[in-house]
Amino acid sequence: MNIAAFSVLPFERPALEAANASFGHTIVMHSERLHSKTAVMAKGFAAVSTFGIDSVDAETIRVLAESGTRAILQRAAGFDNIDVRAAAQVGITVLRVPAYSPQAIAEYAIALMLALNRNIHRAYNRVREGNFDLTGLMGFNMFGKTAGVVGTGNIGTETARILRGFGCTVLAHDVVQNQHCKELGVTYVDFETLLARCDVISLHCPLTPQTRHLIDAKALARMKPGAMLVNTSRGAVVDAEAAIEALKSGRLGYFGMDVYEGEGPLFFADRSNSIIKDDTFERLTTFPNVIVSGHQAWLTREAAQAIATTTLQNAADFEAGRVDPQNVVPLPALVPS
Repeated sequence: MNIAAFSVLPFERPALEAANASFGHTIVMHSERLHSKTAVMAKGFAAVSTFGIDSVDAETIRVLAESGTRAILQRAAGFDNIDVRAAAQVGITVLRVPAYSPQAIAEYAIALMLALNRNIHRAYNRVREGNFDLTGLMGFNMFGKTAGVVGTGNIGTETARILRGFGCTVLAHDVVQNQHCKELGVTYVDFETLLARCDVISLHCPLTPQTRHLIDAKALARMKPGAMLVNTSRGAVVDAEAAIEALKSGRLGYFGMDVYEGEGPLFFADRSNSIIKDDTFERLTTFPNVIVSGHQAWLTREAAQAIATTTLQNAADFEAGRVDPQNVVPLPALVPS
């Protein structure tokens, strides 16, 4: 199958090339992001492969359809950057990678918790400057604490498993209760109870109209004073302005964020020689009890290889007319009547 891949990051190329040895697709890799102006680069390609930073809006999809594209191969689980309604209307199938390495993201969420709790980021900087003072670096034992997991799909379940291993009481909230989580000793509660009782809350829910700004000023006010919030799901699940106010008041004790609502113009590129004009983002980086990273929770060798393999398998299956239904964006849920 002929595939035009957009927003291909340098470390993705080896994984895609290695995976393609088993498929034999013709892949042209572009570092440019896909949007309405670059969509013409896909002319003559039956499929495009996209990343979360691509802007696959209705106009982009129109250009793709007119150029002969029949499938969009998203190299991620999320697809909120794709106008799936527009894709369905022109007969373009959207396929994704629903699960590639839940362990990678779960382990990163735990890493953020530990780094924030034990002030590892601050200690690292101090020691590099020859400062070995321990003042202000006091943490707490994870053992015996109550941790909350919002969203108990594959990633949330892995996070719950690790937290249980630390000796935490784990509460969870999801619209669908996961039997595996229950077997781990996780207790499902309503959202308000989870907010009020947890010392640490980890977000693992998809971005939907219902979860956009799920953590807003009201939710933060309900949280246990001084609690920790970690977000490795989607940036818009948290209202960043509200988080800043909660950090300033001390209501929110720690905030670990690997995702950010306005990350599109910022992440996955070197901005070190530029003036970052997003004042909200810049304000978040000034807090000593906040760790910000650039959407790297998924970034392990195993995850990159799994994403590449599943993406190219989706292409092969689509070409053969036998797509895996778990990998197809479900039209009834996304194109409401």
